Amino acid sequence: MTESKKTEDLNAELPPSETKSLMQFPMEFPIKIMGVATEDFLDIVHGIAREHFEDFSEEFTKTEYSRTGKYMSVTITVNAQSKDQLDNVYRTYTSHPKVKIVL
Repeated sequence: MTESKKTEDLNAELPPSETKSLMQFPMEFPIKIMGVATEDFLDIVHGIAREHFEDFSEEFTKTEYSRTGKYMSVTITVNAQSKDQLDNVYRTYTSHPKVKIVL
């Protein structure tokens, strides 16, 4: 079965209001940002979040380090208002030279 056929089958099972997007805004949305563990990495992650989400709170941040401590992941939870807002923040994170992966 082709990928487009799978998508058509999935959309046929959904109500018309949900065929465009399964995401309902506004919504709490977690974003995981990974990069080399530097002194300023957390500040970079928080700064970008503040640029895109006026109500961003550092309170909803979880930080983890790799086994060796060389890399860190920062998971933030934001109050997303639209898909465009999420797309824009993902573009900003992925274009930053210190960011390696964004999920």
